Amino acid sequence: MAEQILNDLPRLLPEVTLTATMLLVIIVDLLTKRSAVIPAMIALLGLAASGALAIGQWGVHTTVFSGMLAVDPFAVFFKLLIAGCAVLVVLFSLGSSELNNRERPLGEYFALLMGLTLGMMLMAGANNLLMMYLALELSSISSYILAGYTREAADSSEASLKYVIYGAFSSGLMLYGISILYGLTGSLDLAVINQTLPSVVAGGGTAVYALAIAGILACAGFGYKISAVPFHFWTPDVYEGAPITITAFLSVASKAGGFAMLIRFLKVTFIDPAAVAIPAGAWATLQGFDWHYIIAALAVMTMTVGNVVAIWQTNMKRLLAYSSIAHAGYLLMGVVVMSNEGLAAIMLYFVIYLFMNLGAFYVVMLIANRTGSEDIEDYRGIGPRAPFVTVSLSIFLISLTGLPPTAGFIGKLYLFAAVLNTQGWVWLAVVGALNSVIALYYYARVLKNMYLEKSELTAPLTFSRPQRALVLLLVAPVLLLGIYFAPLAQLAQASVKIFGTP
Repeated sequence: MAEQILNDLPRLLPEVTLTATMLLVIIVDLLTKRSAVIPAMIALLGLAASGALAIGQWGVHTTVFSGMLAVDPFAVFFKLLIAGCAVLVVLFSLGSSELNNRERPLGEYFALLMGLTLGMMLMAGANNLLMMYLALELSSISSYILAGYTREAADSSEASLKYVIYGAFSSGLMLYGISILYGLTGSLDLAVINQTLPSVVAGGGTAVYALAIAGILACAGFGYKISAVPFHFWTPDVYEGAPITITAFLSVASKAGGFAMLIRFLKVTFIDPAAVAIPAGAWATLQGFDWHYIIAALAVMTMTVGNVVAIWQTNMKRLLAYSSIAHAGYLLMGVVVMSNEGLAAIMLYFVIYLFMNLGAFYVVMLIANRTGSEDIEDYRGIGPRAPFVTVSLSIFLISLTGLPPTAGFIGKLYLFAAVLNTQGWVWLAVVGALNSVIALYYYARVLKNMYLEKSELTAPLTFSRPQRALVLLLVAPVLLLGIYFAPLAQLAQASVKIFGTP
């Protein structure tokens, strides 16, 4: 066993590096109590090293630790996405007033952020139901603490408590579903479960119903992580009460880790290896156990609830929270079609979503730093007072809507194309298009307040050069990928290979 661990350890270097970074940040924080910059620099170096090691795993297609974790292009893609998101959030944190205007040093904050990132990276490669649960819990426990990090704020403690309650409930449902699957198949390994399920389905009777219940309960954990309806109730309150930096991280990285687990669970566990006469790149699910309509129902509910409820929001963080829920619904459309084309569209969309959603949250943070408010009404007439950041926010919101020539249009184009290219799902594309129209309304309300409404305040809002440079770093890809996106599409198509699947 010891020899096997030593042999497998080099395949786990990205995660080992993050673990070492987390421990180093804690030690340095003990020695340099008053400094936030040094722990942040260590965190950035650790994330960069972890990302570089993950790139070195490109092309590897294997598992480690007796099949607990998969190392494949799919996992590497999501590890890089999560690490990139963490790098940006560390940079955001250095300029956050709500984090830095406190007596407590930020070393423990960055250590927890590394733990949260580690959990999400493990989620991307988890190939065993027990590993999935442990990775989910690691990321969840870290995020519970970070959500309530600014505990002096009244809504911060409330956000953390609600997060714990909803997280524990979803975790319990997932664990119960996993126990039923183990009882039916005698294994927690996804590949072994896949080999056993055909006999369970062929036997018929109550076993099939138990399998359906187990699958749905297991998906409760994934649904909670991606903020899919009806597991979304924690999202608006947590997003509003948590520091904006953590809200931004959860809106992208947490969603990415959840989708990575959900896709691997569905594709490896329920794919039918004996299926014949199916289109190239399509996933054939086990006969008599069709996931398409379950996921389609989740997608429709998620995008509709997210967009409709966002109309009534008056707080920018809550508005972006419901927007995030709606985007989870759009991404679920790519899962519905059960094909490599849909999977590539999801992966491409996530890269674009990283820039446009983090960019929107970052500008909201900058404005909140200067005005002390996140209320949409306080954005009245702010356009002329802060032209660069408000124009950038406009671009991010237009991209989130999915309008050309921004990258958001390309992301939705690939998702909708994947749905339309699959027979029988035109209606789902129509629902998605109608929801995009609803989204345009509440995004346009923010633009109207910034540029068409008058304000008694006329003093310009100033921002430092590093802050403007970071905004530019986020807005440039949103514009560039709206015009030149072929390399990103090719990368997504090359990353759909999942261990244990054709």
